[in-house]
Amino acid sequence: MKKSVYCLLPMVICLIISAQANNPESKLTANFVTGNPEIQSISSLSFGPEGILFIGDSERARIFALDTKDRTATTIENLNLTQVDHKIAALLGTTADKIQITDMVVNPASKAIYLSVQMQDGTPVLLRTTGESFEHIALDNVSYSSTDLKNAVAADAQDSRGRSLRKWSISDLAYYNGKVMVSGLSNEEFSSAFRSIDFPFKDKQMYSSLEIYHAAHGRYETYAPIKAFMPYELNGKPHLVASYTCTPLVIFPLDEMKAGEHTKGKTVAELGNRNTPLDIISYKKDNKSYLLMANTSRALMKIDPSKIEHYSDYLTEPVEENSATAGVDFIALPYVNVQQLDKISDEQVVMLQRMANGDLNLVSTGTNRL
Repeated sequence: MKKSVYCLLPMVICLIISAQANNPESKLTANFVTGNPEIQSISSLSFGPEGILFIGDSERARIFALDTKDRTATTIENLNLTQVDHKIAALLGTTADKIQITDMVVNPASKAIYLSVQMQDGTPVLLRTTGESFEHIALDNVSYSSTDLKNAVAADAQDSRGRSLRKWSISDLAYYNGKVMVSGLSNEEFSSAFRSIDFPFKDKQMYSSLEIYHAAHGRYETYAPIKAFMPYELNGKPHLVASYTCTPLVIFPLDEMKAGEHTKGKTVAELGNRNTPLDIISYKKDNKSYLLMANTSRALMKIDPSKIEHYSDYLTEPVEENSATAGVDFIALPYVNVQQLDKISDEQVVMLQRMANGDLNLVSTGTNRL
């Protein structure tokens, strides 16, 4: 009998090892702890695999990974939630003028929509949609891991107008190919920074300072953070497609962004000054890929990435006319005042949009209409 047990033991061990190897959740959350992560702000959100939500906390200059345990797929059809700010405020026991929605992302595992909110007293709040209502996700007892950003802009740093720069320690983030990518400001002389952090989190961070030619400003700049970016493959190589305030569109080949080195981006377009990009996503229509960008002062912009691939006359001269554009062109779509944007699928996107009557609505639309 003992001999039979010993014969079976190696097989059992192999089965256990095989099961663990085929369970990505056990690998990604192996170093998570349960408790209160003490998140002080939520400036940026991004989802990774298995319903893991990455939170950028600018006040602490720290990235958190939360296991939302939200992996049951749902279907979103013709979403149209009206007066979202008033509904969220009512849920939180306050009024719409005392909250600010700071980001919105779709969980690709469940299709639930997550929103981050900053209360007037500074308290960060995380919400998600459940059907046509919102659910408050308590952050005092969650499964999480975290990592501090190295060389982050100091908590007391200010710009020339006396405004705090700490909120730009994290300006955007995205999960890509096993890494959490983060844009923001550092405490270095060339303060515009990009970081690539292995996930699960370890002590290692790839840091690169950035430089771009800003055509609307007519100069090279190293001090302004990327405001919105996405990893995207161009000409068979992974790139960072990034946009800055006033509104240059810049590409960075990821293989040129080396740890501890200074990287110069290639400015492929000037999309108009007096404007800040908010979100950039990709989608497909008629088997062709497009980029879609939401902005503070302009309509949704639809950009053909194949035009970026074939563009080599990078901008190095000023665009002097007010609100003029240059370089790779774009289509201004008839969607204005889009404050947040994300992709549900290649067939559907979701927008947080301020309507003509003043309502703030959460709406979905088919990509065939874009």
